This record gives sequence, C-alpha cells and structure tokens, in this order.
Amino acid sequence: MKNKIDEDALADAYNRALELEKSGDIDAAVAAYNEVLAIDPDDHGGASVRIASMGRGETPPKAPDAYVETLFDQHAEVFEDVLVEQLGYHVPMLVRQRLQALGLGPFKRLLDLGCGTGLTGGVLSDIVDDMTGIDLSENMVEIADEKEIYASLFVAEVEDFLEDNDEEPFDIITATDVLPYLGALEPLFFGTAENLTPGGLFIFSSETLPEATLAGRPYMVGPHQRFAHAEAYVRERLTATGFELLEITDINVRMEDGMPTPGHLVIARLRQE
Repeated sequence: MKNKIDEDALADAYNRALELEKSGDIDAAVAAYNEVLAIDPDDHGGASVRIASMGRGETPPKAPDAYVETLFDQHAEVFEDVLVEQLGYHVPMLVRQRLQALGLGPFKRLLDLGCGTGLTGGVLSDIVDDMTGIDLSENMVEIADEKEIYASLFVAEVEDFLEDNDEEPFDIITATDVLPYLGALEPLFFGTAENLTPGGLFIFSSETLPEATLAGRPYMVGPHQRFAHAEAYVRERLTATGFELLEITDINVRMEDGMPTPGHLVIARLRQE
C-alpha cells in the first residue's frame, strides 16, 4: 500500500465499523468508518462507499481506485467461479446475443473496459480482429493475459486510460460490470466518445434500483456497496455525449443473497457528424 499505514489500527477500526453496521448502530458505524478514512485516506477498504450505502454523507462520484484495485486483486483467482457459477453472472453472453440479434459486427478493434479475467473478450474473440483490455487490478490482467485473447492489456483506471489514450480509435467499446463502481457517468461517456470511430458502438451494463428508492437521484450507492443508476440518467448522459441509443434491455445482472439484481444492458452508437 502506498503511504505508511498503521495496519493494526486500520484493521481494528474497520472490523469495529463492520460490527456496528451489522448491529444497526448507523451513527456509530459512520463514526468508525470515518476513523478508517483518517487512517487510510486512499480508502482501500471502501469506507466512503459503505457510509454512502447507509444513506449518510455525500455520495462519492465513484468508488475509490484503491478500493476497486484491492477488491479485485484479492478475488482474482476465484473471480470467475464466484461470479459466473455462484452469482449467475452472464452479461458477456448477453452482449454477444444482442449483437447477433441486431446484426452488428464483425469488428476490427475492440476496447474492453474493466476486462477483468477476460469474460467479455472471450465470448467476442471470434468476431473481433484486435482486442485491447484495461483493468485496474494487476492480478486480473495477469489471468486475462494467460488466455491469449487480447492483443494488448493495460493495468489502468478506465477514465484515466480513456483520457490519456492516443492510439487509433476503436469501433466497439465494452464496459460490463464497470458502472457499478462509478457514480457520475460523464467522464466515462465522454472518454468513450473520444476513443470511438464515428458510428462506433458502446455497450455496457448497469445496475439499477426501483424509482421509489432512487427518489429522483441520478445514481446512488445501493445496499451491496455498488452504484445503481437511474435509466433516465443513463439515457440523458448518452444523448448529451453524442450517442444515439440503439437498445436498452432490462436484465438480471447477478444474484445477490438469493435475489436478482436488476439492471440494464445498453447498446449505443456514436453519432456521425
């Protein structure tokens, strides 16, 4: 970890915060999570997201990079088994099905944002000539690399990569299971538009919550510490960033505590000027 952190004090504070949250003492839990943040300002444990999931504090614009990196580095080895077998995550296959149903593809260059272990790249590899994968977790990228499906792989934060990339543009960009770690969508959508060819496709999944729960908010941190986005916000941001919506499909993103997680699979096209 960067910066010298008192690991014992951090573990004590975090475990105390988790226990308080579990017991329902929200005020004390928030205070304990704030102690965690004071010890570890980079927020490897996602304390800021947990505070927001309890309905307190400001909703952060995204999950902290250190938290996302730590979360996925820790789970890289068991990631596919847990996500696919236990949580019923089949979004990559849904992406392929919708592309085929709409008669889209094949593609020259694909950018897979938050590629993880290569689940999306794997199901699209036969309809794409050249694939590039990006993920914040080095451990995930190592596993994806072993599959030899990506021509290029980078360990990077998605928004930073999109802003800094000066390679030739892509004709398709995917972002499956990325939005649950982002709140505000402007940087992602704008960066994607900047890296697509005119007429290029942007395909992504998002999680959502009932309108009554969102209560007019464009996004919020849900009960499982992931961001949920209102459909109206997704639509409005796409339009504002120069995309036309081809399709938005209601999907079950994954199972969580035996319950389906509602969400959307979105296919948008960058408008040709």
